[in-house]
Amino acid sequence: MATQMKAAFYEAFGGPEKIKVEELEIPELKEGEVLVRVKAAAVNPVDNAVMAGWLSSFLPVQFPAIPGWDVAGVVEDRAYSARRFNVGDEVYAYARRPVVQQGTFAEYIVIPESYLARKPKNLSFEEAAGIPLVGLTAYQSMFNAGNLQAGQTVLILGASGGIGNLGIQLAKWKGATVIGVASQKNHLFMQELGADHTIDYKDTHVGEAVKELFPDGVDLIFDAASGDTLQQSLIALKPGGKLVSILNRGENLDKSIDFQYLFVEPNSTQLEHLRELADAGHLKVHVSETYSLDQAGEALQQIASHHTTGKIVEVP
Repeated sequence: MATQMKAAFYEAFGGPEKIKVEELEIPELKEGEVLVRVKAAAVNPVDNAVMAGWLSSFLPVQFPAIPGWDVAGVVEDRAYSARRFNVGDEVYAYARRPVVQQGTFAEYIVIPESYLARKPKNLSFEEAAGIPLVGLTAYQSMFNAGNLQAGQTVLILGASGGIGNLGIQLAKWKGATVIGVASQKNHLFMQELGADHTIDYKDTHVGEAVKELFPDGVDLIFDAASGDTLQQSLIALKPGGKLVSILNRGENLDKSIDFQYLFVEPNSTQLEHLRELADAGHLKVHVSETYSLDQAGEALQQIASHHTTGKIVEVP
């Protein structure tokens, strides 16, 4: 078994220019852990936020730190008591640990078996790697925090990005009516994913446009954009409706609003459900670009532009 692996890592906070790609030791397997050979790892905007040190107050980072929380790969080895999966099984995971150090931008990752779920059979490794963080974020925001039910209406802000486009698909699977907010060029993309209505935040007041469609307002606002778009949207929330944000922690919000901030947690049971939905054809993953591990810095630079439609994936 190899003892070294190629990995992208950083040794101090900063931007994508801090990334080095070199050999590191493969961590030792401990009880309940598995070694996964990484076949694909998705890149997310939060990777840059962590690397810049913006989240270090509640997410400690230990250097050298390997970025990346999304992975699809193959089980290579198992430690004591890790027997849910066999060597050779294809798996995927949201691999965020309490301390940021062993990420997915590497040839291998050692991870507690409890994080893993079976990879969707109908998706490639690249597509499967694009689900965990965004899929679990949308799932936990809309279903756990937002309690979205069939027949309700959800307004998704930032609906063409990685999280929003999974949000559209999950809400449609649930039987909800979906209003997607994004720039005009992404409206067809959102409609193809199932959005019932699309709104361009650039040339219209979002809340007023929603009220024209639904005078009584919406049951849930799922905010993956924040800023002005969120402030404009608040008038469209019906009395007793819920606002769930993954960006706003309650700043500049009326205290009377039923509000919850959500930071996604690993949950392999929900990942298994997402796998079932993907294999039943309810979830599609749009991979816009793939990068090699050597191009990790470039991939992080691209995601920092905030103009990515779908997912960016790295392949070791």
